[in-house]
Amino acid sequence: MSLLENIGGPEDLKGLSEQELTQLAQEVREHIIDTVGEIGGHFGANLGTCELAVALHSVLESPRDKILWDVGHQAYPHKILTGRRDQLPTIRQYGGLAPFCSIAESPHDIMGAGHASTSIGYAVGIKEGMRQLGGEVDGKVVAVIGDGAMTGGVAFEAIGQAGGLGTPMVVVLNDNGMSIAPNVGALSRYFNRVRLNPKLWHARAGVEGGLTRLPGGIGSAFERLGPHLKESIKAFWAPGLWWEELDWAYMGVVDGHDVRALREALREALAAERPVVVHIATVKGKGFAPAEDGGLEGMEKWHAAKPKSILNGSPTRIVPVTPVAGAEPPKPAPPQYTQVFGEALVRECERDERVVGITAAMNSGTGLSLLQKALPERYFDVGIAEQQAILFASGLALEGVKPVAAIYSTFLQRAYDQIVHDVCLQNLNVVFAMDRAGLVGDDGPTHHGVFDIAYLRCLPNMVLMAPRDEAMLVHMLRTALEFDGPIALRYPRGEGTGVELPAVSKPIAIGTGEILCEAEDSAALAGRRVALIGYGSGVGKALEAAEELRGREIAVTVADARFAKPIDAGLMAQLAAEHDLLVTVEEGVLAGGFGSAVWETLNEAGAGAGAVGIIRVGLPDRYVTHGKPALLHEEVGFTGARIAERVIAAISDRAAPAQHGGSAIIGA
Repeated sequence: MSLLENIGGPEDLKGLSEQELTQLAQEVREHIIDTVGEIGGHFGANLGTCELAVALHSVLESPRDKILWDVGHQAYPHKILTGRRDQLPTIRQYGGLAPFCSIAESPHDIMGAGHASTSIGYAVGIKEGMRQLGGEVDGKVVAVIGDGAMTGGVAFEAIGQAGGLGTPMVVVLNDNGMSIAPNVGALSRYFNRVRLNPKLWHARAGVEGGLTRLPGGIGSAFERLGPHLKESIKAFWAPGLWWEELDWAYMGVVDGHDVRALREALREALAAERPVVVHIATVKGKGFAPAEDGGLEGMEKWHAAKPKSILNGSPTRIVPVTPVAGAEPPKPAPPQYTQVFGEALVRECERDERVVGITAAMNSGTGLSLLQKALPERYFDVGIAEQQAILFASGLALEGVKPVAAIYSTFLQRAYDQIVHDVCLQNLNVVFAMDRAGLVGDDGPTHHGVFDIAYLRCLPNMVLMAPRDEAMLVHMLRTALEFDGPIALRYPRGEGTGVELPAVSKPIAIGTGEILCEAEDSAALAGRRVALIGYGSGVGKALEAAEELRGREIAVTVADARFAKPIDAGLMAQLAAEHDLLVTVEEGVLAGGFGSAVWETLNEAGAGAGAVGIIRVGLPDRYVTHGKPALLHEEVGFTGARIAERVIAAISDRAAPAQHGGSAIIGA
């Protein structure tokens, strides 16, 4: 009999026995394997937290009690147990469940986050908020964080604050990077009781004080030992010394796949009414043999599952396609931008011994796994610590090294102070290679890389560029390494355009754009002359729009700006003088973006003032949902067809005043 079918919310777990809870956890796991194996999504980490989610919701009273899941890619079991079981097949799909926790989706999702290491900080604030309200609102608070997310500095900052405040909360440290050690047994349980029992906790302090009061000069000798005495006693009393030093109680290591052990540990930790960490050991990919038995390689491979990658609980086999006799072989897909970047960086490292690559725990995601394999001594992974990545790069640059920090656009936001204060202020040659620029798709608003143009363009000394295709990416990486100062290049997720890659990279003159196609006889179409100016992926959309406008008696020029800072002011002035309407196209927010840079440049130069209209095409002033990029582009109007519609409408609007004797209007 299925138990999961009868679980409509956490309250339905309360009457189940521990044996039934164990069965329920396995049913949750099987539901994830069947569903995610069909639709795709985060996989391995979720299989490792099935028992934990069941234990938490059986002990706590969510949403009165708060369960915070760091990052959220391990929270699928939590979603299933909180009324979203039947919606799981829609996760990460347009209009479906959010890929991570979302406060707008469920009252059981306490925080909406897709960036790592934040759950403990949230938890401290939530619990102290409860205390500030004088008990009017109260509840237990538990933060679940993985061993990988614990490499993030903000987690340590929160731990220090909670220890100092004595905040009564629990952190579950989900460690799937180690096996269950022998200290799971009786001795470990004994130390847990010592650390958590308030009487024994205060007794430790009594021992420390009592030794200093011994007669005959003995007490004064202990007192002179001071901190050394305290450390020795604490080390004897509590093996989890690091946590104890920060005034946390440490429990562990607990078997994260034993519901009974988890429930017992959680109850004791919550009853302690002080900061407690429960260190559990889980297996990433638990219950799915290719991940569970595949070691670190298997865990990494099955971190996420591709659609239709699992059938009946096992990986699907790829059946080779037999070519039809006489038919042309299928054209290979263009390489991914990430792959092109990774290969280009290896070549640049081989060309220049000063070049190194830096990642913040995203070696394969950024393409740096290629450098890691080819030249491991030139590869650095700082963990989930983007701030340290940029500080480390700054130190390297001060010594004449050429660091390339390959970080997703959305994650680079976390190191903004270091970009401002440590790189740009000192004018250091750090290269920022921003993968996943633009709307990335299924991971949604926490991962869309849409703010980097605006947040970097305002910084002194910074140069910004974006390639229109994969060949230009190769040249721009070389340009960045030849430059002497802060410089950033952004490029999208997914396949390139299919152009031929250059055999040799060549630097581009900083701040120069180029005209890709120019309309003939444009003078004969006065009032209907349009220049589409693309930046990065916006160039492709501009070319699509130009194709849509063919045959409509509109003279269309398409230009690739290549740089958002410095803008090619000469090219912009030329386009403004020769056209009636300029259309800037960028896959980023409009406020402070590339289009704003063009407008500001022309306004300050006085070029075309009063004669040329400007339309800025980009992303709206709101967070865009998750879904396939094509669907998102259609939603926000970032398509060739929608751009062409805006051009036609703008030309009609500009012609109307002239028909009534009015003057042209600068549009936006």
